[in-house]
Amino acid sequence: MLVKRIRALSLAAILVAWSLVSPRLPSRWHPVTHAAFGIALAALTRTPVGLKRWSGLRIGLPAAVSVVLGAAVATALPRVREEMVDRNLPDGTLYWLTLGIPFGTVVSEEAAYRGALGTVAADAFGPVGGRLVQATTFGLSHIADARRTGEAVVPTVLATGLAGWVFDWLYERSGSLLAPMLAHLAINESGAIAALVLQRARDADPNPA
Repeated sequence: MLVKRIRALSLAAILVAWSLVSPRLPSRWHPVTHAAFGIALAALTRTPVGLKRWSGLRIGLPAAVSVVLGAAVATALPRVREEMVDRNLPDGTLYWLTLGIPFGTVVSEEAAYRGALGTVAADAFGPVGGRLVQATTFGLSHIADARRTGEAVVPTVLATGLAGWVFDWLYERSGSLLAPMLAHLAINESGAIAALVLQRARDADPNPA
C-alpha cells in the first residue's frame, strides 16, 4: 500500500511540475505535446478509458448542455462580464478553439488527471481519497495558467479543484472518459467564446461606457 501511495503522489508531483514547464514549450506544438503526454500516462497506467461505452455520451452530453446554459446565464451578470472582458486571451483564435482547447487541454487533462492519476490514486487511497488527491493536483496545476491569464490564483485553484472533483465523479459514474471530456470541453469552449464575443463587442463599440 505504501508503494502505491508513493507512486500516486509522485505522479501528482510530476503533473504539477509539467504544468509549470509545459508553457515554455513552443506554442504551436502545445496541443500535440500535451495530448501525447496525457495519453502516454493513461496508457502506462492502463487506464480504462471506456470511450466506446454509451454511458459516456448518455451522462456527458446532458452535463455539457447544463454547462453551456449555466455559462449563458452567468454571462448576464455584470461581474462575470467584466472578468471576461478583462481576461487575457491567446493569439490565434481559431487555432485555440479547434485544437488548443479540445486536444491541448481537454484530451490531455482528462487522460492525465481523471485517467492516469485518478486510477492510480483511487487504487492507493480509495475512491474518496483518490479523488481528493486528483482534484487537489488538478487545482494546483492551474497556478501557471492563472498567472498567465491575469486571473486570481487562489480562486482559480479552488474552482479547478472543484471541477476536477466533478469530472472524476462523471468518470466514475459513466465508466468512460468521454463524460468528463464533454463537460470539460463545454466549460472551456463556452467561456472562451463568451470572452471573445464580449471583447470584440467592446472593441467595436465607438462609445464605450
